[in-house]
Amino acid sequence: MSNHWAQPPHPKTKLGRHRQLAPLAGVHLSPICLGAMSIGEAWNEHGFGSMDKAQSFKLLDAFYDAGGNFIDTANSYQDEESEKWLGEWMEKRGNRQHIFVATKYTTNYKLGEGAEFGQKNLYTGNHLKSLRNSIDDSLKKLRTDYIDLLYLHWWDYSTGIEEVMNGLHNLVAQGKGVSDTPAWVVTACNTYARLTGKTPFVIYQGQWSVLARDFEREILPMARQQGMALAPWDVLHGGKIRTDEEEERRRRTGEGGRSATDPNWERNEDEKKVCRALEKVAKEVGAKSITAVAIAYVMQKSPYVFPIIGGRKVEHLHSNIEALDINLTPEHISYIESILPFQRGFPYDFFGAADTDYNGLYKTAGHFDKWPVQQAIRPAN
Repeated sequence: MSNHWAQPPHPKTKLGRHRQLAPLAGVHLSPICLGAMSIGEAWNEHGFGSMDKAQSFKLLDAFYDAGGNFIDTANSYQDEESEKWLGEWMEKRGNRQHIFVATKYTTNYKLGEGAEFGQKNLYTGNHLKSLRNSIDDSLKKLRTDYIDLLYLHWWDYSTGIEEVMNGLHNLVAQGKGVSDTPAWVVTACNTYARLTGKTPFVIYQGQWSVLARDFEREILPMARQQGMALAPWDVLHGGKIRTDEEEERRRRTGEGGRSATDPNWERNEDEKKVCRALEKVAKEVGAKSITAVAIAYVMQKSPYVFPIIGGRKVEHLHSNIEALDINLTPEHISYIESILPFQRGFPYDFFGAADTDYNGLYKTAGHFDKWPVQQAIRPAN
């Protein structure tokens, strides 16, 4: 006899083992977020990579079939094709209620329009008119009547904190996130929101990888203190996390790599050294790819980390999901970080931080045991 109250069967992959987004957000999502910046064809000539609609739907189907439900896009990606195609896919699959959609406002999303479009200055920035225009258009493109998570895409240094938080409170009933913004601004925004009875930001999105660790200086401790999730982008460092063998293959075949942000697709010597360290760790933990180790690295550095991983090939998606099976020891992480040491700078290097031991000045008063900071979820054995 079947048990009506039984737990459902195990998911096909660990992407289907969902986890709470943040202390301030109870929704449970797939631990890896699918980045939709490459869904569309408009940016192919700009070096960002692209996919036609059939390829895009194939990738979205594979992500959903593997248990994924968290998808990240923006009003401007692929000159608006990303939102349009994602909306069409959800409508055709009838799965809008199963998908947690994150999009963004701030960037001029009419950049791809010609001069005949007219003025564009009200389609960019953090101000209320830009917010209203963007939300209205994103809802149409996504073919939905609500957005699960809206990010402020980047801080424009002209709109005031009060206007931003009041506008988001009045127009966005769902989750609010912030991206590519200084930690002090985020803290000020959340403080204003709490003091005035409004909803604070619950997630921060920014650049973070084993090869670019500035994120750890101010953003990571800010998120811990504010109870925010983290959604790092560029976790694979513009595709430069690859083996020597893979780089030689690309050179030989002429495939190259992404060139949108760096015309030199080949790795420098520091990048090669870190990749070799990732390769060594991959062998020790039995991982098939070093990209999976790089993803596991950011996921196991702090709790509530949901890396945004894009790509164009289904096989790469499944390779990246392997990160959810990798359990890095503190020794593994220390070894990886030793190859290219990161300096937090003042005052952390001088007086310590929340995740380090008491500093020498404190220890002059006695002997202490410090409570550990909350740890990340690690794969079950």
